[in-house]
Order: sequence, then structure tokens, then C-alpha cells
Amino acid sequence: QVQLVESGGGLVQAGGSLRLSCATSGRTSSTYEMGWFRQAPGKEREFVARIRWSSGITYYADSVKGRFTIGRDNAKNTVYLQMNRLKPEDTAVYYCAARRLIDRDFNSWGQGTQVTVSS
Repeated sequence: QVQLVESGGGLVQAGGSLRLSCATSGRTSSTYEMGWFRQAPGKEREFVARIRWSSGITYYADSVKGRFTIGRDNAKNTVYLQMNRLKPEDTAVYYCAARRLIDRDFNSWGQGTQVTVSS
């Protein structure tokens, strides 16, 4: 079982930046993929970005491509989400997630961190 703890959320003006962190513990390894998801009020949770521990290959939702960057620090077992040029529609609770590459779905989740972007 993987434990995930997010941090770094907050309130920022449109056009600003925030950096989210996800500290991992437990049995993460190179066979894992890490992801960021978000859920806005009244909406379903949606995919934001993901990265494979071993290769560093990344994938992004179209809505954040070019503005957000996902990265990882293997030595610190931490995954980051750098968010630039934030928009009010980026306001949501952001969740870190993990899955083994052999699993279809992400099945370990953090508690979430609130990101609010004011216009």
C-alpha cells in the first residue's frame, strides 16, 4: 500500500503560479506511475497529468498542456506539479494518485489539497 500526502495548495491570482508536492511512502518503485487529478465543486474528478517513475514519460490533459509540468524526485520519493499561468477554471481540490503499471486504474490516493484561483 502506498501512502500519499499532498501539500502546496493555496489561493493565487489568475496568471500566478503554484507548486504542489506529493510525498510518497510505502512500496512505490520504478514499476509505478504517479498522477495528479482534480475535482471542482459540482464536477467529476478529472485527470490532470501523470508520470512514470522509471522513464519519466509524462502525459497531460489538453486543458493544462503548456502550463503545468509534472516531475519527480526519486531521491526524495516526491512528485511535483508546477502550475503556471493559472486560470480561475483551475480552481479545484487536487489529488495525488499512484498505480502499479500492471493495474488499470489509479488505486492509491492522497487526501487532496485545495487550489483556488481568483480572477
